[in-house]
Amino acid sequence: MRGDIIFQLSVRSVRLHFLRSVLAALGIVIGVVAIASMGMMGANMTLSVTEELSDMANILVVNAYTGGGGGGMMRIGGGGSSGNDNYLSDDNFEDIKRIASKYGLVYALYSDSDIIEIGSDTGRATIYGLDPAVMPEILTLTDGAYPKSTNSVLIGPQLAERWELKIGSRIDIGDSDEGSTTTVRVVGILEERGMSMDLSTDSAIVGTEKLFIGIYDTEGEYGQVTIVLDDIDDADTVTGEIEDELNKKEDVVTVSDSSRMMETITSTLGTLTAFVMAIAGISLIVAAVSIFNVMMMSVTERIREIGILRSIGTQKEEVRRMFIYEAAILGIVGAGIGAVASLVLGYLFVLIMVGTTEYFFAPASVMYVPMAMIIGVIICIISGVYPAWRAADLDPIEALRAE
Repeated sequence: MRGDIIFQLSVRSVRLHFLRSVLAALGIVIGVVAIASMGMMGANMTLSVTEELSDMANILVVNAYTGGGGGGMMRIGGGGSSGNDNYLSDDNFEDIKRIASKYGLVYALYSDSDIIEIGSDTGRATIYGLDPAVMPEILTLTDGAYPKSTNSVLIGPQLAERWELKIGSRIDIGDSDEGSTTTVRVVGILEERGMSMDLSTDSAIVGTEKLFIGIYDTEGEYGQVTIVLDDIDDADTVTGEIEDELNKKEDVVTVSDSSRMMETITSTLGTLTAFVMAIAGISLIVAAVSIFNVMMMSVTERIREIGILRSIGTQKEEVRRMFIYEAAILGIVGAGIGAVASLVLGYLFVLIMVGTTEYFFAPASVMYVPMAMIIGVIICIISGVYPAWRAADLDPIEALRAE
């Protein structure tokens, strides 16, 4: 019964100083919204990127060793025949194919960046050269057909949209001022691939190997060799076999494992999310100061009331609980309102920053709402501990004499 009275006194105090209590609770609301929204945004970004990258987690990319521990996707220029050249030779490709073909699809890729001219407009695009037999296995069309001749090409959706290209459009590859251009005709438009480790085709032109060799005279100088594994668990085995075989005497190739890249990216996103949440948590520190101030004012204003309670037999522990309850009420109310606001504002933040709310209600996303609520309530209770202790330690006689 006495416990109920103590709680009722706490509720009464909150009601008597309603505006002050609301302002104090508002700090908790802001803190909960900040932490939950930032956490949900980070979680949605991580889930979105992971989903996108998981489609290519079974891909290994082999590049020529360049001395820096990794190879790039784009082949710019060419040269020599040593292991440090930035292209892979026919012999390299055959060795890789012999080792990895039993684990999945293996194909070589020619790539370069060049000037393109469409009518009177000039721009730049990535040019890929692929075996025509491989194209249907790795590329999906939204319109048209796959190239059947050396002057036919596929184009990415972003390139098509930017230049208003369609089936039958003609593109000149090369610089007309230097008098060396090749005219090709668009026969197909590719499906959007987004982030990709093997082929970035959204703004690219894809033609046959013969077309690429005819333009750049680079037969047998591959930008990369890609392995699409049937079983992702074979990634370490294939990587080890290729490196053991081709890097026997000197470093000739580097193998990039997309699954490891995915782990690195998700780890980085997780770190960034934690950092942003820590910054958002500063608002809870401000709220804690506000709660502490409110509780100290409450103690000062109620000294006489505390003296009366103590004189009629109320124990120190009960006085402490009265003020702890008051702090907890502010925390629970603020955290509850903050949780509702977090779902609304978090949804908008995720939609604007991530571009999709597909994963908004996933457990890894919504878990930040109760987590932020718990943090908010704990901050409130901690802020009320010292004022509660001070109130309980007041001398009853001195308290009764207070004006």
